[in-house]
Amino acid sequence: MPARPNVDIGDHEIAPRNEILRTEVGSGVHGMAIAGTDDRDETGIYIEEPAQVLGLAPAPHHWIWRTQPMGVRSGPGDLDLSLYALRKFLRLAVAGNPTILIPLFAQGDAVVVTTPLGEELRALTPGILSRAAGWRFLGYLDGQRQRLMGGGRRSRVPNRPELVERHGYDTKYASHALRLGRQGVELATTGRLSLPLRSGDLEQCLAVKRGELGFAEALALVDAARAELHSVLLGGRCVLPDEPDRARVDAWAVSAHRRHWAERGL
Repeated sequence: MPARPNVDIGDHEIAPRNEILRTEVGSGVHGMAIAGTDDRDETGIYIEEPAQVLGLAPAPHHWIWRTQPMGVRSGPGDLDLSLYALRKFLRLAVAGNPTILIPLFAQGDAVVVTTPLGEELRALTPGILSRAAGWRFLGYLDGQRQRLMGGGRRSRVPNRPELVERHGYDTKYASHALRLGRQGVELATTGRLSLPLRSGDLEQCLAVKRGELGFAEALALVDAARAELHSVLLGGRCVLPDEPDRARVDAWAVSAHRRHWAERGL
């Protein structure tokens, strides 16, 4: 049987040559990678060409590239790459999507590609963030917790049966849920994300991911993080504004497109 092709969909020609920023977004950027077990996830942003924005040229708004074929789980050494058109990225970012926000905070070797416009985008972060981001972190935590408990769209079929067999529960779902809770609290109370995670948060998340804690103890940590994040968002500790600065974001996005096109002679 011939090998199935890897995933390569969307703006596969336009996205790479118009990229302004790309960073790692998976376990490695959080400091939670375990050698020999994790794939590599990267997310980037590119600027669409004029015919896609102003004309009738196809505009998929993204480019997805994966080492593995469609439907096959990524494994150690595999790459999952997602590039988003700037307009799509900003829509997701102002809505507070936790994964989308990572390129705005990644540091050091986790920054794979950057340009002057990419750095301007990162400097725009205070205008992008709002209380909605805290609620999205809470919602993503709930999604991971549901899967941990055998609910959600995957019903009672575990995504990683080998972890359930080894540890009695899916430690990766549990560690992601805990991470989202701890990061949500940090973002809501400081307006920042530490990447890698702050040392105390990282220690807890790694203990869960490695299966060093039993299911009940791991679940208690997840639920405590959720309760704290919920309290922060409803109380007076949240420093994030109620709404993003859409006028500032819009003005920068228009300027970024114009300057990028002019520089490339498009």
